Amino acid sequence: MASESSFDIVSKLDRQEVDNALNQAAKEIGTRFDFRNVDAGIKWSGEAIEVQANSEERANAVLDVFKDKLVKRKISLKAIDAGEPRISGKIYKLGVALKEGISQEDAKKIGKIVRDEGPKGVKAQIQGDELRVSSKKKDDLQAVMTLLKGKDLDVALQFVNYR
Repeated sequence: MASESSFDIVSKLDRQEVDNALNQAAKEIGTRFDFRNVDAGIKWSGEAIEVQANSEERANAVLDVFKDKLVKRKISLKAIDAGEPRISGKIYKLGVALKEGISQEDAKKIGKIVRDEGPKGVKAQIQGDELRVSSKKKDDLQAVMTLLKGKDLDVALQFVNYR
């Protein structure tokens, strides 16, 4: 009797990589000519990130620099949720929330994709904020990974605990 192989689908962020990207963005903003005298900055604000500048366009430009640094560190932009710039005194502030975990709604959507479009005999179980996919054949699990990578989902997915 062949044993079941499985892997977990998770949505997690490497906080150290996010912190490194934030520090690199802050350093670049401090040295770039187009950010001089615009009170531009980016910093941690609790669990979220706060961007500030003296105009809406400059705040969005700071956010673009941060996104560029995230991409270079192989962090999906689906893992961040940027708000709209709001004015606070003379400064525009923009909040950036970090998204981790797979919501029940997204987990059900992913499970449906695995059942409907994946190979037969593959099972997907929701376990809290992650999904466990199991099958008797490892090739079927590889096919599910390829299938999900090709889908345009609202969450950044990682595949862990492959056994």
